[in-house]
Amino acid sequence: MNSINCYSFAGMAQVFIGQPLDTIKVRLQVEPRFKGPMDCLIQTVKNEGFFALYKGMASPLVGIGAVNALLFAAYSRLKAILATFPNEQLALYKIAIAGAGAGAINSVLSSPVELLKIKMQAQYGRSKATAGNSGLIYKGPIDCSKHLIREFGIRNGLYRGFWATIAREIPAYAGFYSGFEFAKRKLTLEGNSPDSLPPSKLMLAGSFGGFSYWLCCYPFDVVKSKVQNQKNPPKGIFYVFTTMSSIYKNGGAAALTRGITPTILRSLPAAGSTFTIYELTMRMLEKI
Repeated sequence: MNSINCYSFAGMAQVFIGQPLDTIKVRLQVEPRFKGPMDCLIQTVKNEGFFALYKGMASPLVGIGAVNALLFAAYSRLKAILATFPNEQLALYKIAIAGAGAGAINSVLSSPVELLKIKMQAQYGRSKATAGNSGLIYKGPIDCSKHLIREFGIRNGLYRGFWATIAREIPAYAGFYSGFEFAKRKLTLEGNSPDSLPPSKLMLAGSFGGFSYWLCCYPFDVVKSKVQNQKNPPKGIFYVFTTMSSIYKNGGAAALTRGITPTILRSLPAAGSTFTIYELTMRMLEKI
């Protein structure tokens, strides 16, 4: 099994397990109708059925292998560039720089994948219901992408919210990788290498990386969800900041953290398993 297959398998498992909590997160971010995570869960299941929690899963399920492969490849390459000699244990600030760069590169794939996911998740009701802010029912991600490209073009349709995605991914992956490395080093016994940690400790370090990811970027994720779900493309080059200002003005600081509880609950096992598979795969490939 090569590394891309490992990323695909880990990513697909991560999506399948975490999708219900992600749907709750997105709905809380884009709609004020829900009082909180439990209210969103109950209303969604009651009005749309249990499988409504899996709306939008097709897009990340198909795209997650490529997204993770690009992310980890970019991160590994940037770490090599920042190293002054082979096998150097980089300072955490260099890990953060490599992570930030990998996040920016990864936005090329993650932005359209997440846009299609969010559009599907924000469709409320069953087949004949009105769909969120779009006023449309998309049959699936392909139908959604066709409509967006036909009406708005690729840049304002499929890549709507691209700069908001970059604004999220840069601090997110700086926190993701530096948090993981920090925890990995703290969990390593004196005299041992952090690269020799057992899977159980890799899971703990990965979970801390996932927590750090969202701690560093969550308000930007709220902005991204709002922008990608709205009917029309954002205006101006500073829309990330004007959207954040508007969210704060209308709902206060709490509006910029709506949905963070299910997000954290989802990210801990998801990031833990992803990092564990990545680390074990890299160890295996180094021996070949």
